[in-house]
Amino acid sequence: MPYTVFALKWRPKNFDEIIGQPQISTSLKSAIQQNKLANAYLFAGPRGVGKTSTARILAKSLNCKEGLSANPCSKCSSCLEIAEGRSLDVMEIDGASNRGIDEIRTLRENVKFAPVSGKFKVYIIDEVHQITADGFNALLKTLEEPPPYVKFIFATTHPNKVLPTILSRCQRFDFRRISVMEIASQLERIVKSEKIDVDKEVLLTIARSSDGSLRDAESVLDQLASFSKGKISLNDVISVLGLVEQEALFSLTDKMIQRDPRGALDLLNQIIDEGKDIGVLLNNLIEHFRNLMIAKVTKADAKLIDLPQEICEKLLKQSEALSLEEIFSAFNILVATQDMSKRLDSLRIPLEISLVRLAHNKKSPPGAVHQAAPQTVHKPAHQSTIQPVKPPVEAKAAPVKADPKEAPKKEADPPVNIKITLDDIRASWSKVINSISTVKMSIATYLNEGEATELRGNILTIAFPKTYSLHKESLDEKDNKVLVEKAFFDLFNTDLRCNFALSLEQSKRQQAEGSDFIKSALEAFNGRVLKHD
Repeated sequence: MPYTVFALKWRPKNFDEIIGQPQISTSLKSAIQQNKLANAYLFAGPRGVGKTSTARILAKSLNCKEGLSANPCSKCSSCLEIAEGRSLDVMEIDGASNRGIDEIRTLRENVKFAPVSGKFKVYIIDEVHQITADGFNALLKTLEEPPPYVKFIFATTHPNKVLPTILSRCQRFDFRRISVMEIASQLERIVKSEKIDVDKEVLLTIARSSDGSLRDAESVLDQLASFSKGKISLNDVISVLGLVEQEALFSLTDKMIQRDPRGALDLLNQIIDEGKDIGVLLNNLIEHFRNLMIAKVTKADAKLIDLPQEICEKLLKQSEALSLEEIFSAFNILVATQDMSKRLDSLRIPLEISLVRLAHNKKSPPGAVHQAAPQTVHKPAHQSTIQPVKPPVEAKAAPVKADPKEAPKKEADPPVNIKITLDDIRASWSKVINSISTVKMSIATYLNEGEATELRGNILTIAFPKTYSLHKESLDEKDNKVLVEKAFFDLFNTDLRCNFALSLEQSKRQQAEGSDFIKSALEAFNGRVLKHD
């Protein structure tokens, strides 16, 4: 007897067996029981969540030999033929390979013929968004007024690409990603039935790696069952999928909390030596800090984190050692590292620098946003030059010398024009970046690549390397420019106007001395900056 893969063997046979879509199952069963069926249905959602399986079950309900039923028997000749994909009354069509007007015209002609043995003729079109506009237009009239024995079921992962005229003629059902715990429960049922020896932690790891797709999880389990010969260990899963253990993510974060850059680098090197993908590690770290944020804000709500309770409790405990600002800062640095990797051949170097940067100073990570509080007693010396709150006494005479054209005209109570220098702006650059990141992270990332090069009056020039035209164009957009200027105003209590330019000709030493990344790396490795002509 030929082997049947788990994804097909454990495909749901009725609405009650569909995993993770209770609202859709209930709605369709109710429509069948009341005989209130639409001419066309659109099933939208990510891959592997049950769209095609639900379409087949609906087709079985319509054509079951026992009559129209919300619970098809799955035993009659019609149900078996539909399940095996050989029914003459249920046509499964791939939208990607039947996308043109000629194929749709052929379909439209076939619609005229009555069903062979069932009550309805059902057309299931998968990836329907692949059909061309001309093909859709050829289908419009048939879709709106089909023969009484014809039903259309469309499935797509990109409903936004389907023409509005098609959408308006369909009943739409949105399938959601299946949760980790729901996938793990289904995998547990499979391994019990198949007599596979496996720990629950292994099933949770497979479920997390599937990104909400039950079909992907079943395929991975099938692969591991063949690979491990009846007993699946956690190491097998990690080896086959190239995953990074949760424990490694907690350990890396602990190194950052303990201000241990050397330990963070050693742990990273160990993970890489084990053959782990650095890109996967970076993505997992970003997700880990997202989970830390959720744990801190919600007291580790397992529904939002979508992880087992014991891991949620561990996340909550670790999050207590970090402030929200530190979590935001770490998240922004890791996302910026991900963006930097697109411009470099190697991801290892920027990730090493980011880990050193994060582990170097836990209390004030480079780029962290810390609001000035009245009760703060000690502040670093380089932050004492600018006070965004009450100005110094001698600054009261400054408005006499200020150019009245530079003062805000529409403000009822104009801000005090504090005299600042370019060095003041550079010293507080990380505060500006992270203030913006709380509103729009992409703009903060772009601005972080620039450098304040000139302050003339209230015009601040921020320069970028000539290859960074995308950064300049994005920052020059009106809303983004207002956001940047507001961040400077909030910090310095003065009205600055930003001029973004592609004229940055930094020397190697300027770059080194001005970069928080390089500073952290120099201190960690006891290095020095070399002069370049």
